[in-house]
Amino acid sequence: MDTIMIGLAFLLAYQLRLITRFLPAVNIAPFREYWGMLAIQEATVLGAFFFYRLYHLKAGSSRVSEAYSIFAAVSVGTIMAAAFTSFVFKNELDYPRLMVGYTWATTVALVTGGRLIMGWVKRQLRRRGLGVERVIVVGGGQPARTILKQLQTAPEGGYQVLGVVTDEEGEDFAGLPVLGPIGQVGAVVDSLEPDEVIIGLPKASHEEVLAIITSCEKGGISIKFFPDMLQRVAPDASLASLNGLPLFTVRDIALRGWKLTLKRAVDLIVSAIALVVLSPLLLLTAVLIKLDSPGPVFYIQERMGLDAEPFPTIKFRSMVADAEKDGPGWTTADDARRTRVGRLLRRFSLDETPQLINVLLGEMSLVGPRPERPVYVECFKEIVPRYMERHKEKAGLTGWAQVNGLRGDSSIAERTRYDLYYIESWSLLLDLRIMLKTLVQLLQGRHAY
Repeated sequence: MDTIMIGLAFLLAYQLRLITRFLPAVNIAPFREYWGMLAIQEATVLGAFFFYRLYHLKAGSSRVSEAYSIFAAVSVGTIMAAAFTSFVFKNELDYPRLMVGYTWATTVALVTGGRLIMGWVKRQLRRRGLGVERVIVVGGGQPARTILKQLQTAPEGGYQVLGVVTDEEGEDFAGLPVLGPIGQVGAVVDSLEPDEVIIGLPKASHEEVLAIITSCEKGGISIKFFPDMLQRVAPDASLASLNGLPLFTVRDIALRGWKLTLKRAVDLIVSAIALVVLSPLLLLTAVLIKLDSPGPVFYIQERMGLDAEPFPTIKFRSMVADAEKDGPGWTTADDARRTRVGRLLRRFSLDETPQLINVLLGEMSLVGPRPERPVYVECFKEIVPRYMERHKEKAGLTGWAQVNGLRGDSSIAERTRYDLYYIESWSLLLDLRIMLKTLVQLLQGRHAY
């Protein structure tokens, strides 16, 4: 819609300049001569929209704030377009200054109008149950009623309140169903699979809130709550607003929207190139494994990734074929189960290179929390707070915890803390930093066994 409206605005600005009677239009060339200028206008304005976060809008975003951002972004983009046009088409084509003004004004108007149309379409779809945010409120008394009132008075936000989880009996919550007591919030979340949980328990202790957050372990669920109970639960929490009602975002992920596409594109390109470049090494490794000890070349193991869904990871076999005859166990620095080739593979983490296939298939990413086996996940989620939040992103070949020395049988709680930092602070620069640190550590043979 933005692209179409920017193009229409440019065309309208051209026509307005032609019909402006109080100024001569003798220098106006045929419209076909302006296609290059239009391309520059499209690129710069859309680029400005990107940097003004106009493609990062969340449910409940203010239309006034959006219009202000459009005004600012179009202003910056149009100035940049005029500058680039003057440089690219210097002494070749006249770009009338009045047309620049017309282009700015019509772009602001048409893009804003286009987004209003899109907003109207979204509201119509939400009334039919499409694209809504399904919400559960946890709490009782006045806090819960305040949250419900704000949710129900913001229909443009696309919220569908499923009900209330509360310990208070006989309370009226605007006709919404009581889904169960707070002690059963985990079961309610598992059953209804909401998109968001809002906690309204300002008098609850830190331990009680932490228990509720830990119970809501379904991947992809955002958790927000009233301020007043914050520091121990989420020291890096951010403040959001629901029609002026302050809410702290406890569980949120930085990897949304266009960032997902960018990260997937990097995964595809790098994994495909790496598999081609490393193919001679992979073939040689396979031959050495086969010659070194009896058994298969590859070791296929079930791990848990995005949304706690299991997938088969591919590794070069670095241990004897019956290494887990007595059950799964942690790998240690001097593991007696390793083969001779396996010691070398583990020193430089070459046993992990076939997982580039998992990355290419979209089951893993180059960077992310390292995947664990289901048996360990079931154990860790009971003893490590917020452990299941690691599964809000794809598992990775390497991660923030690994480049900081947390591998193998290191502290699970500490690893989880590093993984959550990565999820909540993702950026392409952070991914590149992790990949470079991984490469340096691999060449040095550090922290790998």
